[in-house]
Amino acid sequence: MFRSRLRIPRAPRSGLAAPSSSSFLQSLPFTFSRGVHHLPSFEHPFNEHGVPGLLSTTGFHVAWTQYQSLMLQNLETATAGTEWENKDLKQIILNSARQPESAVLFNYASMAHNNHFFFRQLANKPVEMPENLQVALTQSFGSIETLRNEMILTARAMFGPGFVWLVQVPNPPGRTSTFKVLTTYHAGSPYSGAHWRRQSVELPTATKDPGDGTGLGREWVQKSAYGAGKKAQEGEKRPEVPPGGTDVTPILCLNTWEHVWIMDYGIGTLKEGGLKQYARAWWDVIDWVKVKDAANLTRHPMRV
Repeated sequence: MFRSRLRIPRAPRSGLAAPSSSSFLQSLPFTFSRGVHHLPSFEHPFNEHGVPGLLSTTGFHVAWTQYQSLMLQNLETATAGTEWENKDLKQIILNSARQPESAVLFNYASMAHNNHFFFRQLANKPVEMPENLQVALTQSFGSIETLRNEMILTARAMFGPGFVWLVQVPNPPGRTSTFKVLTTYHAGSPYSGAHWRRQSVELPTATKDPGDGTGLGREWVQKSAYGAGKKAQEGEKRPEVPPGGTDVTPILCLNTWEHVWIMDYGIGTLKEGGLKQYARAWWDVIDWVKVKDAANLTRHPMRV
């Protein structure tokens, strides 16, 4: 005899209010006040209306209020009484990335950072793209429509949850900055200083040294975090950017985790998946002024 499958409460389509008596919204109350990691507010009234044109009230509460609260609550618990307790999310990401034994801490901090980055660039009505940003992006992608299609199709092609990022790549002084699209999976970070985390073994799930079976001694942990198995010599200063790391500035991201979009868009069809519909809707609610502010367009003059 088969058990009935778990049913997720149906939410109204994007832009419609959810019933105020929804037991689902009340089932996971997360509150905390200690430390520096707290749930920020937005200038737009998302709490009452969701994100018009993108997420319903229910979808917003699941993807932001509940999920972000959970990440921050776990981070508060993990950092309580430690050196990380009063550091901001980016500091925790960059520092814990060099310590494979702090993988869980990295995941909470990076996921909270990425999710906030995504939500803080949404608007409750269309925002026109500033001219200087449009010029800069057109130089890198040929047209804004090409950039739009690349980000939407990249999101659709991801096999697994993560983020699609628009990043700025610095060029030598006097030359125009270039912009590229890249992906990070799960709680991965676009910051080059966090790329130390790329290693063959994901701690703390590993139990033995894959080389000689001597266990996870501190020497092996330090060596594996240094990159390509290289061991730092006594007194040697490790580089800030790991081998192969590219220094980029993230200016825009699309969250492709299923809990963000599946309640409002569903799985979809083979021809038109729910993730793709969600990505298209996302493009129309981007606050392009915030994207422009995240980019450094003054240091790298535009060539028109």
